[in-house]
Amino acid sequence: MKNSTRGSVDPFIVMDVMEAARAAEEAGRHIIHMEVGQPGTPAPKGARAALTKAMTDDALGYTVALGLPALRQRIAKLYKEWYGLELDPARVVVTSGSSGAFLLAFTALFDAGDKVALGAPGYPSYRQILKSLSLTPVEVQTKAENRLQPVPSELEGIDWQGLLVASPANPTGTMLGFDALKELIDCAQARNAAFISDEIYHGIEYEAKAVTALQVSDDVCVINSFSKYFSMTGWRVGWMVVPDAQVRQIERLAQNMFICPPHASQIAALAALDDTDELEANMDVYRKNRALMLEGLPRAGFTKIAPPDGAFYVYADVSDLTDDSRAFAAEILEKAGVAVTPGLDFDRERGAQTLRFSYARGTADIEEGLSRLKAFMEQRG
Repeated sequence: MKNSTRGSVDPFIVMDVMEAARAAEEAGRHIIHMEVGQPGTPAPKGARAALTKAMTDDALGYTVALGLPALRQRIAKLYKEWYGLELDPARVVVTSGSSGAFLLAFTALFDAGDKVALGAPGYPSYRQILKSLSLTPVEVQTKAENRLQPVPSELEGIDWQGLLVASPANPTGTMLGFDALKELIDCAQARNAAFISDEIYHGIEYEAKAVTALQVSDDVCVINSFSKYFSMTGWRVGWMVVPDAQVRQIERLAQNMFICPPHASQIAALAALDDTDELEANMDVYRKNRALMLEGLPRAGFTKIAPPDGAFYVYADVSDLTDDSRAFAAEILEKAGVAVTPGLDFDRERGAQTLRFSYARGTADIEEGLSRLKAFMEQRG
C-alpha cells in the first residue's frame, strides 16, 4: 500500500532527543533532562486519590462526547477564579489532551486547502497536524523586538483563513498582553478568519497573569490542557472553549473521532482542579528554577537569552556558537550528559542557531545541569 502525502509530516525532533537520552541512560549514563516540556512531578495527590476510589466504585465506561458535565462545570468555574469571567459550561469541551483539541478545532473550523497563519518559532506539531489534515500552515517569522510573537503588520499581504497564537509560548515563554492580543483578534475578525488561542501554559506565569483570549472576545477558540500547570502530561486530558455556534459541530466530530476523552483521566482532572496548594508548590519550584537558569545559562556561555514570562523554557540564540543546533545538542548530550532541544523543531528558517532549555524538572537536576553545561562550555573553549 502507498503512503498518503498528508501523512508525510516531519518528525518531532525533541522526541528523537529523548530517545537518544534514553539510550544513553540504558548504557549506564546519568542524563539531565532539559529537553522535554514535562513537569517532573506526578499528578496531584487529590487527583490520584479520586481515581483510586473511582476504580473501586465505577466501571469507568464511556462518558458523553463533550466530557463529564461536572468537569465542564468546574472548568467554567476556573475561568471565574483565574480571570473573573462568567463562562457557560455548555461552551466547554473536554478533549483527549490539547492534541485532540487541535484536531477538533482544525477540522471544525477549516476546509481542506485553507491556510492558517502562525508565528515562528512555535510548537512544531501545529504545522504537522495542519498538514495531515490537508491544511496549509503559513509561518510568520517573528521578531525579537516583539518578543518573538506575531503582530498584525506581519500578517499583511498574505492569504490566511485562520490565525493561531500561543501565550505563554513554546519555546520562548513569552506572553501577549491584552492590547497585543486584542490587535491580533481584531485583525482576524476583520477578515472573517478563525482565531485559535493555545493557552496550555496558563497558570505557569511569573511577573504577570496571562491574558485569555476570552477576555477579549467570545468569538474565539481557546485550547488548554491539564498537562502543564496541573502536571498531568501522560493522562491525555485537555479542554477547549468555543462559541455557541461551534459546540454541536465539534460534538459530532468528537463523537466519531474519539467517542469520549478517557474517563479515568477526567475523574483525576476534576479533582486536580481543587489541588491548589500542591500546584502552587510546584510553581515555587519553577520560580526557583527560572532564577537559576537566568543566572546560570549566561555564566555557562549562553548569553543571548530573554527572561520567559511564563511556561518553563529558556530559548537561546546560539548563533555565536554554532550554525548546526542539532549537532550542537548532540555534542552537549554526548560530552555533558545534558539533553537539550535544537531550535529546528520550532523554526525551520532560524532554528539551526537556537536551543531550547526546559527547567520543568526538580531543582537539583537544574543545578546539576547548569554545572555540567558550564564545565562543557569551558572545556569547549
